[in-house]
Amino acid sequence: MTSTFASPVFAHAAPKALDRLQIIQNKFCRAAMDAHWCVRSLILHRDLELPTISKYMKDASKQFFDIAGSRPNALLGAAVDYQPPPPTHFILRPRNVLNDPPDALTAAVESLNDVNDTHD
Repeated sequence: MTSTFASPVFAHAAPKALDRLQIIQNKFCRAAMDAHWCVRSLILHRDLELPTISKYMKDASKQFFDIAGSRPNALLGAAVDYQPPPPTHFILRPRNVLNDPPDALTAAVESLNDVNDTHD
């Protein structure tokens, strides 16, 4: 079981920091599968059934906010009731990560999974 307690914090991380984490994850996937350098990362993620960093962070943040609403802690309740600023606002808040479109790798993996699901 993995720990997801810090995932909502990554909603504030710069995209470049998340890209670096994704690169590290891709390298570990490649090493675990002993895959050749020419095998695309999205194929590795599909075969390993492993979400990308951004998808994992988005899912963990959604789960956090879903659970937080049922807790008696007032601070958690305030986080759940938070309304994000309009998309034109320059400050990203933790709930905005739930509304952001997926990055290119995540979108490619999800579309590949959808294609495979329709052929099964």
